[in-house]
Amino acid sequence: MRRSDSPRRWICGLALAAVAVLTPAAALPPDLGEILQRLPPSVQARLQENARRWAGWSPDQRRDFNHSAAQWDALSAAQRGERRERYLAWQALSAQERAQAQAAAARYAALPPDQQLALRAQFDAIDRSDRRGWLLGPALGADYPALQPLLAQMPEAQHGAMREALRAMTPMQRKDLAVLVQRTPPHDRQRLRSGLLATPAPNRGAWLSEELQR
Repeated sequence: MRRSDSPRRWICGLALAAVAVLTPAAALPPDLGEILQRLPPSVQARLQENARRWAGWSPDQRRDFNHSAAQWDALSAAQRGERRERYLAWQALSAQERAQAQAAAARYAALPPDQQLALRAQFDAIDRSDRRGWLLGPALGADYPALQPLLAQMPEAQHGAMREALRAMTPMQRKDLAVLVQRTPPHDRQRLRSGLLATPAPNRGAWLSEELQR
């Protein structure tokens, strides 16, 4: 189960799985038994794994989890959405990008409080769209303002493929792509996105040159 799911739902899943694991099928309440039978095998397996994890926790660990669940439930819908977005963005980063982000966080934490506040103020002053662009990681975050018109209103089905394509490109190729983005009118950007995604990584340099010469 994803961490982005509500902890309250996860607790329910743990409880449901615990009943399924610890209670003979014949002894289950009819409604619960029917629910379990309707769940896909993969979901049942995940719930059972959660139940085993819960059963292995100490009372302190369970108390800490319940405390975290209560904190989550106290958040607003907007705050939950923001945390889900950050978690999913972190999951999409490569191991190298995570290491870079963790190193930057450690450097930030080591700064005096006044310098931390100054950097926070600078970041907060950036346009909200550009701030969200940094969720894409160190490299793409820096290039995001120039590429944002291409990525705006992009179909969700293309998000993962586009991240992979952009990360596979060299910094110079992304700069060339940014030039193309600025030249391309809004109604033609889907064609540009589709062309980029349809071009194999080894051929993207040539594709960019052809597009720039059009």
